[in-house]
Amino acid sequence: MIKWEHSIFALPFALSGAMLAAGGFPAWHQLAWIVVAMVSARSAAMAFNRVADAAIDAANPRTQTRALPVGTLTPTFVMTFVVVSCAIFIFAAAQLNHLTLILSPLALAFLLLYSYTKRFTRWSHLVLGFALGIAPAAAWIAVRGSLDPRILLLTAAVTFWVGGFDVLYACQDYEFDRQSNLHSLPRYVGIRSALLIARFFHVAMLLLLIALIITFGLGKLAVVGVVAVALLLAYEHSLVSATDLSKLNAAFFTMNGVISVVFFLFVAADLLLRH
Repeated sequence: MIKWEHSIFALPFALSGAMLAAGGFPAWHQLAWIVVAMVSARSAAMAFNRVADAAIDAANPRTQTRALPVGTLTPTFVMTFVVVSCAIFIFAAAQLNHLTLILSPLALAFLLLYSYTKRFTRWSHLVLGFALGIAPAAAWIAVRGSLDPRILLLTAAVTFWVGGFDVLYACQDYEFDRQSNLHSLPRYVGIRSALLIARFFHVAMLLLLIALIITFGLGKLAVVGVVAVALLLAYEHSLVSATDLSKLNAAFFTMNGVISVVFFLFVAADLLLRH
């Protein structure tokens, strides 16, 4: 029901936020609890999404083979998994500092309530983006115990990055969303225009990453990291077109996992080599 790739998307950006906060590697106990919090929060969000969308998934030919529609897992089991994951997340937040504990219910609210946004707004893609985008800001708070507005540049970058690839992914359900009265950008603007909007979102991401480098005074390795991200995004967009979405799964899972890891590695190397 939940693949490891689902945690890979946001985790490297969270680790980037933690390293920017620490100016290098944070304390090992902070790093460990950040990873536990990230994996448990993402697991809770994905599992809750499966419960919230169970009827929709059962009606959509693309998702009919998921665990809940075919009965491999029961709603009771999945909701128990959600509750346990949420408890682990709150416990992990409590091990970090007081502010992370106070804010943990708010973070969970964003992660869980996203699942209902496509029922009433075409901008659910950006809501999902923000739900993942809070990861680097949360990691900064985990390390520092306070929030620096500079890290919100990375939050905004992740928001547009996730929003962009979620628009791409939603193109697969263009016809189903129209028939089921579900809201998505592709449903309202068409696949061709949706692909252009996804590109715009990803250009915005790159501009925000450049602003992040300037604001934090990062060096050449971080710049190379952004260039690498730009090339990977260009390749991702080359895999799909308005007339051919057959490679969308590869674009979605593989490339986006690579993008987040590559950015983290270059930022981490830049920070470590400066000390």
